[in-house]
Amino acid sequence: MPLTRRTVRIAIIVVLVIAGLAWATRTVMHKDPISVLVQNVALGNVESVVANTRAGTVNACRRAKLAPTIGGKIQRLPVHKGDRVKAGQVLVELWNDDLIAQVTLAENELHAAHARRDEACLNAANAEREAARSNELQKKGLVSDDILDRAVTMKQAQAAACAGANSNVEVSQSRIAAAHAALERTVLKAPFAGYIAELNGELGEYVTPSPPGIPTPPAVDLVDTSCLYIAAPIDEVDAPKIRTGMPARITLDAFPGKSFKGTVRRIAPYVLEAEKQARTVDVEAVFDDPLEYKDLLPGYSADLEVVLDIHPNVLRVPTESVLEGKKILLLRDGVIEERRIETGLANWKVTEVKTGVAAGDSVIVSVGREGVKAGAAAKIESAPGE
Repeated sequence: MPLTRRTVRIAIIVVLVIAGLAWATRTVMHKDPISVLVQNVALGNVESVVANTRAGTVNACRRAKLAPTIGGKIQRLPVHKGDRVKAGQVLVELWNDDLIAQVTLAENELHAAHARRDEACLNAANAEREAARSNELQKKGLVSDDILDRAVTMKQAQAAACAGANSNVEVSQSRIAAAHAALERTVLKAPFAGYIAELNGELGEYVTPSPPGIPTPPAVDLVDTSCLYIAAPIDEVDAPKIRTGMPARITLDAFPGKSFKGTVRRIAPYVLEAEKQARTVDVEAVFDDPLEYKDLLPGYSADLEVVLDIHPNVLRVPTESVLEGKKILLLRDGVIEERRIETGLANWKVTEVKTGVAAGDSVIVSVGREGVKAGAAAKIESAPGE
């Protein structure tokens, strides 16, 4: 039976459909596997930590912005910016010739008071002896009662003069102490050993103390770098979890890749409220090993991580690999497999896994790549050149 044109068209269409289906099937079956990044499940430590919300600061345990307690012209300036000074060393001395003269005057007055006291007390001792002799003579009837009365009265008067002279000596000593105190106010000394961070003033310049409520630059900024600590703001939500004595990790931009062990020493008893910023609590931590921070300088920016809890030697996976609903994706025999897990402690880097995986399982880390889902064919991404 001869073929009609219609029959031929239908046959051609059927053949094309069959060929298209075959090509599509072959393409799907031979589609290249997705490249994924994986990390093997392993044992390790998992910590629960809180960190500062903004950069913290390296501070000196002792830092004093010093200025004389009175105004005056700088007469001596025996130190320079950057000098290392000892406790009690003179930093600034104001013009004080008048006060030195007052001290000298008070000391001379004391010498005179001593002399007057010696005279008065010698007279008192002599009057006491005269009164004793008059008393013996009166008993023998050799002197009258009137003479004895005058001798006793003289003894008492001279004793009072001696006591008054002693009081005058004490007054002179107090006057010397007051003069020395006034003189000391013109001399600024280091309250502790440290470095001169700032020095505001030159010889001959006039310096004044800061009036109440009006901050002025200090004459000397003294810093003790033998003891440093970190002050960092912690979000008010995390602050209640922190306790003094908790271990901490300190990192600094000035020393990339290095961390310092520390301990929380203080938690501020109030919340800092800054406009357009989250409310925070200042937390302070000290370095565990003073030798580690010998090269640090006050003012460095620093970050603080406080360790709230730690689970040692547990199975853990990268936190970025944990999907919503506590699921992870594993690569098994070239196929992606979804697995539900039970988690424990977690931080931004790793998460503890209690059930659902075993050591050595390959966990997919690149979960955000297109096509990464359960059932898809996948292969481990090779490094360039491999």
